[in-house]
Amino acid sequence: MRRSTQALAGAVVVGAAGLAYSYWEAQAYTLRRATTAVLRPGQRNLRILHLSDLHLVPGQTKKQDWVRSLRELRPDAVIVTGDFLSHQDSVPHVLDTLDPLFDVPGAFVLGSNDYYAPRPLNPARYLSGPSQLEPKRPMLPWGDLVDGLTTNGWLDLGNTRATMKVDGREVDVRGVDDPHISRDRYGDVSGPFDQAADLTLGVTHAPYLRVLDAMAADGADLILAGHTHGGQLCVPGVGALVTNCDLPRSQAKGLSSHRGSALHVSAGLGTSPYAPVRFACRPEATLLTLTAQD
Repeated sequence: MRRSTQALAGAVVVGAAGLAYSYWEAQAYTLRRATTAVLRPGQRNLRILHLSDLHLVPGQTKKQDWVRSLRELRPDAVIVTGDFLSHQDSVPHVLDTLDPLFDVPGAFVLGSNDYYAPRPLNPARYLSGPSQLEPKRPMLPWGDLVDGLTTNGWLDLGNTRATMKVDGREVDVRGVDDPHISRDRYGDVSGPFDQAADLTLGVTHAPYLRVLDAMAADGADLILAGHTHGGQLCVPGVGALVTNCDLPRSQAKGLSSHRGSALHVSAGLGTSPYAPVRFACRPEATLLTLTAQD
């Protein structure tokens, strides 16, 4: 009996320590740096700040201050791959947080959590496969978010294609609305990218294979995505257990290759307010340095 009691007490202590660490790690904001050779030969480097999954809630001043400080990196462009919001009153806080970056060319897509309010989630269901959206969840003021971002000069890439001027160069860019809730309409923007452009760029929130395959087939040099949280609760030495979509776990975060295109999936900066923990997967923003191909 004594050994059983000691084992139970030890398990409780270890569990409590792990939970405390996971809560701390969820606020251990980290800047990642990555380099990929996707530019035409002879081009000078281009630096893209990739942000994703802020899941901002009023009062998260540490996260807001950290994101504001990224302006010091002097990126050439900012791309945000969705899930800005996690609260009905978050929009002005998001715009205030991103304000120092609005003088940099930028573009964005939305994620499911920009449309619908978060709710408590059974972790077992999350581990069993991609989460399902319940249509009865309250809507968030995503229209106000889009208005605020576009008024400040950033491009809304939801099922849209456009040309961005970045550091004096031409970027042929297209994006889709969130595939996780079936709002993507890639057919509206499909077709070969402009190979005369200095960079061809695809943007999506959730990196579902149907979207990645189509963008790669059309000639995207680089595809940016978020949504996965890098797995959020990872196993050291193993990595992500889930991606919350059909992307392989080995590509849950960071740089990889997808059918000839470079793919960068951000582990993001936030969590659901109902699961404010991370383990072996720190919240991140990434400064991507694009270099010339040989």
